[in-house]
Amino acid sequence: MAMNRRRFLKHGLGAFGAAGLCGAFGNLRILAAAAGQQRFPIGDYKALVCIFLHGGNDSFNSIVPYSTSQYADYRSSRQVLIANGGVAFDQATIEANALSPLAAGGGLPGGLPSDGGSYGTHPALAELRGLFNSGRAAVIANVGTLLHPTTQAQYQAGTIALPPQLFSHSDQSIYWQTSRPDDANANGWGGRIADRLHAFNTGPLPMCVTLSGNNLFQRGDMVSSYAISPEGVEKMSYLGEGPESWVIPPNEDGVAAYQALLAANTQEHAFERAFADVTRNTVANYEIVDAALSAAPPLTTTFPDSSLGGQLRMAARLIQVRAALGMSRQVFFVSAGAYDTHNNQVDDQQWNLSQLSQALKAFYDATVELSVAQSVTAFTASDFGRSLGVNVDGTDHGWGGHHFVVGGAVRGKRFYGTMPSLRDNANPDDTGYGQIIPTTAVDQYAATLAAWLGVSNSEIADIFPSLANFNSADLGFLA
Repeated sequence: MAMNRRRFLKHGLGAFGAAGLCGAFGNLRILAAAAGQQRFPIGDYKALVCIFLHGGNDSFNSIVPYSTSQYADYRSSRQVLIANGGVAFDQATIEANALSPLAAGGGLPGGLPSDGGSYGTHPALAELRGLFNSGRAAVIANVGTLLHPTTQAQYQAGTIALPPQLFSHSDQSIYWQTSRPDDANANGWGGRIADRLHAFNTGPLPMCVTLSGNNLFQRGDMVSSYAISPEGVEKMSYLGEGPESWVIPPNEDGVAAYQALLAANTQEHAFERAFADVTRNTVANYEIVDAALSAAPPLTTTFPDSSLGGQLRMAARLIQVRAALGMSRQVFFVSAGAYDTHNNQVDDQQWNLSQLSQALKAFYDATVELSVAQSVTAFTASDFGRSLGVNVDGTDHGWGGHHFVVGGAVRGKRFYGTMPSLRDNANPDDTGYGQIIPTTAVDQYAATLAAWLGVSNSEIADIFPSLANFNSADLGFLA
């Protein structure tokens, strides 16, 4: 019975927007403070914001070469130009949207693309390109789920362990969010980070906040995620405060019965007591969050009127009230869909990437407005990259892909990692079926973000056990 209650608490709290608020949550904070384990000075704040692009973004049309040799490979793989019903941009279009990376210097990692090529962005990424060229964003090249560094020969011969179910949306989105292809039941790496750091927040809310519903990325052993709508706190209809109560006023006897159900120490069954505990915490916490948001002045930064814009706007507002909520470290999750572009990729990606670019720029501007740009890092993630070859007007499921990190602490205007060949034949980076083998592991990408947030080296080794298989635990893209 005790194990069932623990499982109920762990996986059920997210539905109430108050996960991880069991007694152990507060006790760990008390123990940490008593033992003098507070690692962050008063006022020190940092947050990670995961922007998950559901469906698998075609990053080889997001970051595109225009230098002669690399462009020739790109065009031959993409077969035909957009004007002829394909997905390849012409060379002049990409050059007009050029990225201007810095060469490596001062002993810092990163710099020009590893293949010596010149790259631009999809035309829809104008705002994100501006952040890169102003030093506030970086490109992390060819990231994907891996257990070990993997060559084409090893892949084709089956002589190295690979993530299960490659090219599957459901499986690869799980492994991106857990960074544990060796463990189908693993918690998310955002949640595992929060397990180590949540005790150093002083307020009652979980360290993880989702603006996009339940997700595996933020599930931990001790904590999960606090769910909030992009529009703000949604109160409970059962108590006469939710949105439905305006249409059908709650029966007074029903409200009284529900309040009685939540009364402390009156339930006989363990599940009833757990439900009551969680719901009481939910009510207490939405009152705290609602009061903090209501007291804060409105942001002057204008966000785009889009789903992603709304999610990032609420993330910025919660960061604005971090002191009132007692937050020292936070992990946010937002997402966008429709990136599975088997066909109609040109139009779909134009829309998707413009929404991403505009929302990310607005979010960065909001962190500047709030004087926390150095303390907030946003990063993209997706199921996988997409194939080099095209299906007339779309692309298939791939593996490795490029990603952006954005923020004041980013060592920007640089490429990190190894750029893959985009050749359509005799390509050493291709599985043999058009999918690019990653050269940077999700573990390396995630560990770099975790280290910046304040996770210790020993904790990182525990969170990312496969990291020891790779030659670098920190890619260096954060100061």
